[in-house]
Amino acid sequence: MAEEKTKTEKPIKKTVVKSKKYTEAIGRRKTATARVRLVESTKNNFVINERELKDFFGTEELIKIVQDPILKSKTTSMYEVSAHVNGGGTHAQAEAIRHGVSRALIIIDIEHRDKLKKLGFLKRDPRAKERRKFGLKKARKAPQWSKR
Repeated sequence: MAEEKTKTEKPIKKTVVKSKKYTEAIGRRKTATARVRLVESTKNNFVINERELKDFFGTEELIKIVQDPILKSKTTSMYEVSAHVNGGGTHAQAEAIRHGVSRALIIIDIEHRDKLKKLGFLKRDPRAKERRKFGLKKARKAPQWSKR
């Protein structure tokens, strides 16, 4: 008879992960796309692509663009903003994050809609680079004309 080996059972560890309730929205500008998540917090905090806001955007202008929706909507609660952004340049990325934060704020509280709409934060800016046409040097620039 074959002896049965007793297996020592390991105690199962239960890991409890506190899942924070968040609101997610997508913002776009030119070719930049930002997936933005808002979580209620004790202070306003921005994390973009796992980096702090001041590290990711070097200039005060771009930092102001990203913070505008929360500051100008005058929300009573504070939010921790987490964004994953890709594509486009830095300015387009900042405006994409602004668009996403504005959309998320409306999901949280519809009262912010009027103010954000007047500021133009809810409109996806459709301007993008025009394609090059054949026979031209750029989208509209023609080669130099010569009579003969």
